Amino acid sequence: MNELFVRTATGVVLIVTALLVAFQGGYPLAIAVAAIATLMFYEWTRLTRGMGALWYVAGLLYALVPALALLWIRERAGIDLLLWTFIVTWSTDIGAYFAGRRFGRRKLAPTISPGKTVEGLFGGIAAATLLGGAWVLATHLGLALLPLAAVLAVAAQAGDLFESGLKRRAGVKDSGSWLPGHGGVLDRLDGLVPVAVLTAAAQLLGLT
Repeated sequence: MNELFVRTATGVVLIVTALLVAFQGGYPLAIAVAAIATLMFYEWTRLTRGMGALWYVAGLLYALVPALALLWIRERAGIDLLLWTFIVTWSTDIGAYFAGRRFGRRKLAPTISPGKTVEGLFGGIAAATLLGGAWVLATHLGLALLPLAAVLAVAAQAGDLFESGLKRRAGVKDSGSWLPGHGGVLDRLDGLVPVAVLTAAAQLLGLT
């Protein structure tokens, strides 16, 4: 089966599921976030097995902090900001993927992730800025989020590179095999981790 079709179909299912639990909020969202955080931690421990106790603690924080950030955003700021968080993350990933495939020439970090390109980086930034900005204007969120979308697009791709480096150190291609066309949970959520945490921080600072 075509790889892009499998990747797209899995992505659509994940997005629809995320939106359903996001709109529900409360216990359904908390249970879903807890389950995902548990899977993230499980995959992290597999990737860092034998690297020492500090990596174990770091993995716990890596899974727990963004999970709490997402719940904080939903309960304190509301559904609009949570959806903005998703939009910025998803549009960064999609924009980088297609821009990289179509225009990619210059390698972004060849020793960490040979498939990522500078053109993909800028494609992700452009997509996040446009779609995140459109959502801000449509929902009347804080205007400070307009430039912040571009910053978080960079953060999302930095999160992707970090996880790629972790996999390279562990000698594996994917963090897991749960998600057809995507790999593991960490492979899919590596960009959301910094975006969720930084969005929660922006909410705490009153920028939203």
